[in-house]
Amino acid sequence: MQRAQRAPHSPRAKRLNRVLAGATAVPVLFLAAACSSDSGSDADAKASASASASSSASASASASPTIPAAKYAKLPEACKAVSGKTLDDLVPGGAKSAKGGSSGDVSTRASCSWNGLDNNGVKGSQYRWLNVSLLRFASDPARGAGDEQARTYFRQQVQDAQAETGAKNTKAQPVSRTGDEATLVRYETKKKEGVFKQQTVVARVANVVVTVDYNGAGLAGDKSPDADDLAASAEKVARETVAAVAKANGEGGSATDPASPSASKSSGSSASPSASAGKAGASKSASPSASASATAADS
Repeated sequence: MQRAQRAPHSPRAKRLNRVLAGATAVPVLFLAAACSSDSGSDADAKASASASASSSASASASASPTIPAAKYAKLPEACKAVSGKTLDDLVPGGAKSAKGGSSGDVSTRASCSWNGLDNNGVKGSQYRWLNVSLLRFASDPARGAGDEQARTYFRQQVQDAQAETGAKNTKAQPVSRTGDEATLVRYETKKKEGVFKQQTVVARVANVVVTVDYNGAGLAGDKSPDADDLAASAEKVARETVAAVAKANGEGGSATDPASPSASKSSGSSASPSASAGKAGASKSASPSASASATAADS
């Protein structure tokens, strides 16, 4: 009688079964890990793209700041900025002696001067010289707001007037009721023709700077004019000129002057007039005295 045979249960068979079972589980783990890894990568990529876009938008906003438009876009005709009556009171010959300054762009810079000699024969003569200059600044992304540029130029003009070569007894004081800010600088200069009493009023109204130079002298033995009277006259001219700026831009003085490429072009031309205006101011004492000398010689 034969005995039934039992299935083999050797140690080698047991190890083979364990290896096969483990091999079946490995792909499942790899698949789960791969899914988890891909999901994380997608989330990181989206977050990175969002952060990059936000950073670019922020940088773009910082690189293109908003510049407020300048208030005034025009200047008045300089030779008509002061009334005929005022000119008749302040300058011998009045408006007829007007001489306009040269300008490549009258909407950016303008000037006019008047001078005359009141000849009193053996009693001497009285000389007067008046000059009005206007400079307008346009808003520009590179240079800044028109008002800020004008404010900087205003301060420079006052400093230049106080530093005039050969000036004596220089004084500076604020002027009220004239634009947004105004300063009077007064001094004396001695020439061979006599003592000239100079009055310079620098005024700023929004993005426009007005500079008024007025001086007088008693020649050929005539007495010197009163400095306070000359100062009051210069302040009056400054107020009339500031009012003319507002009138040239319509009631209220409002006008459009956007910070755009066209505004940038205007502003670019305003850098040159600044230098020209400075040079004109530096020679204000020499021109009137030379003219007075020539007029006195003719008389």
